[in-house]
Amino acid sequence: MDHGGSLGRARALFPHAPDPFVDLSTGINPHSYPLFDLPATALTRLPEADRLHRLKHVAAATYGAPDAAAVAAAPGTQILLPLVSALVPPGRAFVLGPTYAEHTRAARIAGHEVREAAAFEDLEQSDLAIVVNPNNPDGRVIPRASLIDLAGRLRRRGGLLVVDEAFMDVGPRSESLAGDVGSGGIVVLRSFGKFFGLAGVRLGFALANTEIATRLESRLGPWAVPGPALEYGIRALSDIGWRDAMRLLLTAEADRLDALFARFGIPVTGGTPLFRFIEFAGAPGLFRALGENGIILRHFAGRPNVLRAGLPGCQEEWQRLESALAGWAGAVHDPVEEARP
Repeated sequence: MDHGGSLGRARALFPHAPDPFVDLSTGINPHSYPLFDLPATALTRLPEADRLHRLKHVAAATYGAPDAAAVAAAPGTQILLPLVSALVPPGRAFVLGPTYAEHTRAARIAGHEVREAAAFEDLEQSDLAIVVNPNNPDGRVIPRASLIDLAGRLRRRGGLLVVDEAFMDVGPRSESLAGDVGSGGIVVLRSFGKFFGLAGVRLGFALANTEIATRLESRLGPWAVPGPALEYGIRALSDIGWRDAMRLLLTAEADRLDALFARFGIPVTGGTPLFRFIEFAGAPGLFRALGENGIILRHFAGRPNVLRAGLPGCQEEWQRLESALAGWAGAVHDPVEEARP
Protein backbone atom coordinates (compact mmCIF):
# COMPACT_ATOMS: atom_id res chain seq x y z
CA MET A 1 0.00 0.00 0.00
CA ASP A 2 1.53 3.30 -1.06
CA HIS A 3 -0.73 5.11 1.40
CA GLY A 4 -2.96 4.10 4.25
CA GLY A 5 -6.71 4.33 4.20
CA SER A 6 -7.60 2.27 1.13
CA LEU A 7 -10.15 -0.41 2.02
CA GLY A 8 -10.15 -1.55 -1.61
CA ARG A 9 -6.45 -2.41 -1.44
CA ALA A 10 -6.99 -4.00 1.97
CA ARG A 11 -9.65 -6.29 0.52
CA ALA A 12 -7.36 -7.23 -2.38
CA LEU A 13 -4.60 -8.17 0.07
CA PHE A 14 -6.87 -10.06 2.46
CA PRO A 15 -9.87 -11.28 0.43
CA HIS A 16 -11.08 -13.66 3.14
CA ALA A 17 -10.86 -11.23 6.07
CA PRO A 18 -14.05 -10.63 8.04
CA ASP A 19 -16.10 -7.47 7.51
CA PRO A 20 -15.96 -4.71 8.39
CA PHE A 21 -12.26 -3.89 8.30
CA VAL A 22 -10.80 -2.08 11.30
CA ASP A 23 -8.69 0.50 9.49
CA LEU A 24 -5.69 1.46 11.63
CA SER A 25 -3.60 2.33 8.57
CA THR A 26 -4.07 6.10 8.76
CA GLY A 27 -3.18 8.82 11.23
CA ILE A 28 -6.69 10.25 11.04
CA ASN A 29 -8.54 10.87 14.29
CA PRO A 30 -11.25 8.18 14.64
CA HIS A 31 -13.30 10.60 16.78
CA SER A 32 -14.32 13.16 14.19
CA TYR A 33 -15.55 16.64 14.90
CA PRO A 34 -19.36 16.49 15.26
CA LEU A 35 -21.20 16.79 11.97
CA PHE A 36 -23.76 19.57 11.66
CA ASP A 37 -26.32 20.82 9.15
CA LEU A 38 -24.75 23.09 6.55
CA PRO A 39 -26.52 26.19 5.26
CA ALA A 40 -27.98 25.46 1.84
CA THR A 41 -25.91 28.28 0.36
CA ALA A 42 -22.73 26.31 1.13
CA LEU A 43 -23.80 23.97 -1.66
CA THR A 44 -25.89 26.15 -3.97
CA ARG A 45 -23.69 29.23 -4.25
CA LEU A 46 -20.06 29.85 -5.10
CA PRO A 47 -17.97 30.25 -1.96
CA GLU A 48 -18.14 33.81 -0.64
CA ALA A 49 -14.94 35.81 -0.19
CA ASP A 50 -15.95 36.95 3.28
CA ARG A 51 -16.29 33.33 4.47
CA LEU A 52 -12.82 32.56 3.12
CA HIS A 53 -11.44 35.58 4.97
CA ARG A 54 -13.17 34.40 8.13
CA LEU A 55 -11.63 30.95 7.73
CA LYS A 56 -8.17 32.44 7.28
CA HIS A 57 -8.61 34.63 10.34
CA VAL A 58 -9.65 31.67 12.49
CA ALA A 59 -6.83 29.50 11.09
CA ALA A 60 -4.24 32.18 11.87
CA ALA A 61 -5.47 32.43 15.45
CA THR A 62 -5.61 28.65 15.89
CA TYR A 63 -2.20 27.87 14.45
CA GLY A 64 -0.39 30.98 15.70
CA ALA A 65 0.33 32.61 12.33
CA PRO A 66 0.91 36.41 12.32
CA ASP A 67 -2.46 37.25 10.72
CA ALA A 68 -4.96 36.18 8.07
CA ALA A 69 -2.75 37.54 5.28
CA ALA A 70 -0.16 34.90 6.23
CA VAL A 71 -2.62 32.08 5.47
CA ALA A 72 -3.32 30.46 2.10
CA ALA A 73 -6.26 28.04 2.28
CA ALA A 74 -6.51 25.10 -0.11
CA PRO A 75 -8.67 22.02 -0.81
CA GLY A 76 -6.32 19.80 1.20
CA THR A 77 -2.61 20.12 1.93
CA GLN A 78 -1.79 17.58 -0.77
CA ILE A 79 -2.58 20.02 -3.57
CA LEU A 80 -0.21 22.57 -2.04
CA LEU A 81 2.89 20.36 -2.16
CA PRO A 82 3.96 20.95 -5.80
CA LEU A 83 2.91 24.61 -5.60
CA VAL A 84 5.10 25.18 -2.56
CA SER A 85 8.01 23.29 -4.12
CA ALA A 86 7.76 25.57 -7.16
CA LEU A 87 8.29 28.71 -5.06
CA VAL A 88 12.04 28.40 -5.69
CA PRO A 89 13.66 27.71 -9.08
CA PRO A 90 14.49 24.09 -9.85
CA GLY A 91 17.57 23.03 -7.90
CA ARG A 92 18.47 20.67 -5.11
CA ALA A 93 15.62 19.57 -2.88
CA PHE A 94 16.46 17.61 0.26
CA VAL A 95 13.73 15.83 2.21
CA LEU A 96 14.58 14.76 5.75
CA GLY A 97 13.68 11.10 5.79
CA PRO A 98 12.42 8.51 5.97
CA THR A 99 9.09 10.35 5.80
CA TYR A 100 5.88 10.94 3.87
CA ALA A 101 6.75 10.02 0.27
CA GLU A 102 4.55 12.62 -1.45
CA HIS A 103 7.01 15.42 -0.66
CA THR A 104 9.63 13.78 -2.86
CA ARG A 105 7.14 13.28 -5.68
CA ALA A 106 5.89 16.87 -5.48
CA ALA A 107 9.41 18.33 -5.50
CA ARG A 108 10.21 16.31 -8.62
CA ILE A 109 7.06 17.62 -10.29
CA ALA A 110 8.37 21.13 -9.59
CA GLY A 111 11.60 20.26 -11.41
CA HIS A 112 13.95 19.71 -8.49
CA GLU A 113 16.66 17.11 -8.19
CA VAL A 114 15.51 15.36 -5.02
CA ARG A 115 17.37 13.31 -2.46
CA GLU A 116 16.46 11.98 0.96
CA ALA A 117 18.63 13.43 3.71
CA ALA A 118 19.51 10.99 6.46
CA ALA A 119 20.77 13.73 8.80
CA PHE A 120 19.30 17.13 9.60
CA GLU A 121 22.67 18.79 8.93
CA ASP A 122 22.53 17.65 5.29
CA LEU A 123 19.62 20.01 4.62
CA GLU A 124 21.95 23.03 4.59
CA GLN A 125 23.21 21.92 1.17
CA SER A 126 19.77 22.29 -0.42
CA ASP A 127 17.85 25.01 -2.21
CA LEU A 128 14.60 23.54 -0.95
CA ALA A 129 14.59 21.78 2.42
CA ILE A 130 11.54 19.80 3.55
CA VAL A 131 10.97 18.60 7.10
CA VAL A 132 7.88 16.79 8.40
CA ASN A 133 7.53 17.82 12.05
CA PRO A 134 6.41 15.74 13.94
CA ASN A 135 7.61 13.19 11.45
CA ASN A 136 5.41 10.61 9.79
CA PRO A 137 5.75 7.71 10.61
CA ASP A 138 8.17 7.75 13.58
CA GLY A 139 7.07 10.95 15.36
CA ARG A 140 10.56 12.50 15.40
CA VAL A 141 10.49 16.20 16.36
CA ILE A 142 13.13 18.69 15.22
CA PRO A 143 13.48 21.58 17.71
CA ARG A 144 12.14 24.93 16.58
CA ALA A 145 15.49 26.64 17.25
CA SER A 146 17.27 24.29 14.84
CA LEU A 147 14.67 24.88 12.15
CA ILE A 148 14.85 28.67 12.52
CA ASP A 149 18.63 28.55 12.21
CA LEU A 150 18.34 26.41 9.07
CA ALA A 151 15.72 28.75 7.59
CA GLY A 152 18.04 31.72 8.09
CA ARG A 153 20.92 29.97 6.34
CA LEU A 154 18.72 29.00 3.40
CA ARG A 155 17.07 32.43 3.17
CA ARG A 156 20.42 34.22 2.85
CA ARG A 157 21.05 32.40 -0.43
CA GLY A 158 17.49 32.40 -1.75
CA GLY A 159 16.46 28.99 -0.45
CA LEU A 160 13.25 27.88 1.24
CA LEU A 161 12.41 25.73 4.24
CA VAL A 162 9.10 23.85 4.14
CA VAL A 163 7.88 22.38 7.41
CA ASP A 164 4.93 20.01 7.19
CA GLU A 165 3.17 20.24 10.57
CA ALA A 166 0.30 17.93 9.66
CA PHE A 167 0.45 16.32 13.11
CA MET A 168 1.44 19.35 15.19
CA ASP A 169 -2.12 19.60 16.56
CA VAL A 170 -1.13 16.67 18.78
CA GLY A 171 2.57 17.51 18.90
CA PRO A 172 4.64 19.89 21.05
CA ARG A 173 3.11 23.18 19.92
CA SER A 174 6.07 25.15 21.28
CA GLU A 175 8.12 23.65 18.43
CA SER A 176 5.78 24.97 15.71
CA LEU A 177 7.17 27.50 13.23
CA ALA A 178 3.75 28.99 12.50
CA GLY A 179 4.60 32.19 14.36
CA ASP A 180 7.92 32.59 12.55
CA VAL A 181 6.75 32.64 8.93
CA GLY A 182 6.66 36.45 8.73
CA SER A 183 10.45 36.61 8.43
CA GLY A 184 10.30 34.89 5.04
CA GLY A 185 11.99 31.81 3.70
CA ILE A 186 9.60 29.52 5.60
CA VAL A 187 6.37 27.79 4.60
CA VAL A 188 4.46 25.84 7.23
CA LEU A 189 1.81 23.35 6.09
CA ARG A 190 -1.11 22.49 8.35
CA SER A 191 -3.66 19.76 7.73
CA PHE A 192 -7.27 20.09 8.89
CA GLY A 193 -8.61 16.59 8.27
CA LYS A 194 -6.23 14.53 10.41
CA PHE A 195 -6.80 16.05 13.85
CA PHE A 196 -10.46 16.83 13.25
CA GLY A 197 -11.13 13.42 11.72
CA LEU A 198 -12.69 14.97 8.61
CA ALA A 199 -10.27 13.92 5.88
CA GLY A 200 -13.03 13.93 3.28
CA VAL A 201 -13.65 17.64 3.76
CA ARG A 202 -10.30 18.27 1.98
CA LEU A 203 -8.97 21.39 3.67
CA GLY A 204 -5.41 22.48 4.36
CA PHE A 205 -3.32 25.59 4.85
CA ALA A 206 0.03 27.07 3.94
CA LEU A 207 1.34 29.61 6.43
CA ALA A 208 3.94 32.01 5.08
CA ASN A 209 4.80 35.68 4.80
CA THR A 210 2.25 37.80 2.93
CA GLU A 211 4.12 37.71 -0.37
CA ILE A 212 4.37 33.92 -0.48
CA ALA A 213 0.81 33.39 0.77
CA THR A 214 -0.48 35.71 -1.96
CA ARG A 215 1.52 33.87 -4.64
CA LEU A 216 0.08 30.56 -3.54
CA GLU A 217 -3.47 31.88 -3.51
CA SER A 218 -3.05 33.30 -7.00
CA ARG A 219 -1.96 29.87 -8.26
CA LEU A 220 -4.90 28.20 -6.58
CA GLY A 221 -7.31 30.65 -8.17
CA PRO A 222 -10.76 31.75 -6.99
CA TRP A 223 -13.16 29.45 -5.11
CA ALA A 224 -10.38 26.97 -4.29
CA VAL A 225 -11.98 25.99 -0.98
CA PRO A 226 -15.54 24.63 -1.37
CA GLY A 227 -18.40 26.07 0.65
CA PRO A 228 -18.85 23.01 2.93
CA ALA A 229 -15.11 23.01 3.75
CA LEU A 230 -15.30 26.71 4.65
CA GLU A 231 -18.13 26.10 7.10
CA TYR A 232 -16.55 23.05 8.72
CA GLY A 233 -13.20 24.79 8.96
CA ILE A 234 -14.62 27.91 10.59
CA ARG A 235 -16.72 25.97 13.11
CA ALA A 236 -14.12 23.35 14.09
CA LEU A 237 -11.09 25.63 14.26
CA SER A 238 -13.04 28.02 16.50
CA ASP A 239 -14.01 25.28 18.95
CA ILE A 240 -11.26 25.62 21.56
CA GLY A 241 -13.01 23.40 24.10
CA TRP A 242 -13.32 20.50 21.67
CA ARG A 243 -9.67 20.81 20.62
CA ASP A 244 -8.37 20.80 24.19
CA ALA A 245 -10.53 17.85 25.25
CA MET A 246 -9.59 15.88 22.14
CA ARG A 247 -5.86 16.28 22.75
CA LEU A 248 -6.31 14.77 26.21
CA LEU A 249 -8.44 11.91 24.87
CA LEU A 250 -6.00 11.05 22.08
CA THR A 251 -3.04 11.06 24.47
CA ALA A 252 -4.87 8.68 26.80
CA GLU A 253 -5.83 6.36 23.95
CA ALA A 254 -2.26 6.33 22.59
CA ASP A 255 -1.09 5.24 26.06
CA ARG A 256 -3.76 2.54 26.05
CA LEU A 257 -2.59 1.28 22.66
CA ASP A 258 1.04 1.20 23.82
CA ALA A 259 0.03 -0.86 26.85
CA LEU A 260 -1.94 -3.29 24.68
CA PHE A 261 0.99 -3.82 22.32
CA ALA A 262 3.38 -4.22 25.27
CA ARG A 263 1.24 -7.07 26.65
CA PHE A 264 2.09 -9.08 23.55
CA GLY A 265 5.75 -8.09 23.33
CA ILE A 266 5.34 -5.58 20.50
CA PRO A 267 7.71 -2.59 20.88
CA VAL A 268 6.38 0.91 20.30
CA THR A 269 9.37 3.14 19.66
CA GLY A 270 7.78 6.41 18.54
CA GLY A 271 4.78 8.11 17.01
CA THR A 272 2.29 10.78 18.01
CA PRO A 273 -1.04 10.55 19.86
CA LEU A 274 -2.67 9.87 16.47
CA PHE A 275 -0.42 6.97 15.47
CA ARG A 276 2.18 4.65 17.00
CA PHE A 277 5.45 3.57 15.39
CA ILE A 278 6.49 -0.08 15.58
CA GLU A 279 9.80 -1.51 14.40
CA PHE A 280 10.81 -5.13 15.00
CA ALA A 281 11.64 -8.30 13.08
CA GLY A 282 8.16 -9.73 13.56
CA ALA A 283 6.42 -6.84 11.80
CA PRO A 284 5.67 -8.67 8.51
CA GLY A 285 4.03 -11.58 10.32
CA LEU A 286 2.07 -9.24 12.56
CA PHE A 287 0.81 -7.29 9.55
CA ARG A 288 -0.39 -10.50 7.87
CA ALA A 289 -1.96 -11.94 11.00
CA LEU A 290 -3.92 -8.79 11.76
CA GLY A 291 -4.89 -8.34 8.11
CA GLU A 292 -6.34 -11.84 7.97
CA ASN A 293 -8.46 -10.84 10.95
CA GLY A 294 -9.70 -7.73 9.17
CA ILE A 295 -7.40 -5.26 10.96
CA ILE A 296 -5.19 -3.12 8.72
CA LEU A 297 -2.00 -1.43 9.86
CA ARG A 298 0.20 0.76 7.68
CA HIS A 299 3.17 -1.10 6.27
CA PHE A 300 6.00 0.19 4.10
CA ALA A 301 7.29 -1.64 1.03
CA GLY A 302 10.89 -0.54 1.50
CA ARG A 303 10.94 -1.04 5.27
CA PRO A 304 9.48 -4.48 6.00
CA ASN A 305 10.18 -4.34 9.76
CA VAL A 306 8.24 -1.09 10.23
CA LEU A 307 4.54 -0.62 10.95
CA ARG A 308 2.38 2.33 11.88
CA ALA A 309 -0.80 1.82 13.89
CA GLY A 310 -3.61 4.30 14.23
CA LEU A 311 -6.14 4.37 17.06
CA PRO A 312 -9.22 2.12 17.24
CA GLY A 313 -12.40 4.17 17.11
CA CYS A 314 -14.70 2.28 19.51
CA GLN A 315 -14.72 -0.46 22.13
CA GLU A 316 -15.63 -3.13 19.57
CA GLU A 317 -12.54 -2.24 17.53
CA TRP A 318 -10.36 -2.35 20.65
CA GLN A 319 -11.72 -5.81 21.43
CA ARG A 320 -11.14 -7.08 17.89
CA LEU A 321 -7.57 -5.80 18.00
CA GLU A 322 -6.90 -7.42 21.38
CA SER A 323 -8.31 -10.75 20.19
CA ALA A 324 -6.28 -10.69 16.98
CA LEU A 325 -3.09 -9.84 18.88
CA ALA A 326 -3.72 -12.73 21.25
CA GLY A 327 -4.13 -15.08 18.30
CA TRP A 328 -0.92 -13.80 16.70
CA ALA A 329 1.04 -14.13 19.94
CA GLY A 330 -0.26 -17.66 20.45
CA ALA A 331 0.79 -18.69 16.94
CA VAL A 332 4.21 -17.09 17.28
CA HIS A 333 4.90 -19.02 20.47
CA ASP A 334 3.28 -22.29 19.39
CA PRO A 335 5.93 -24.98 20.06
CA VAL A 336 4.81 -26.95 16.99
CA GLU A 337 5.23 -23.90 14.75
CA GLU A 338 8.59 -23.06 16.30
CA ALA A 339 9.85 -26.60 15.64
CA ARG A 340 9.13 -26.36 11.92
CA PRO A 341 12.10 -25.45 9.66
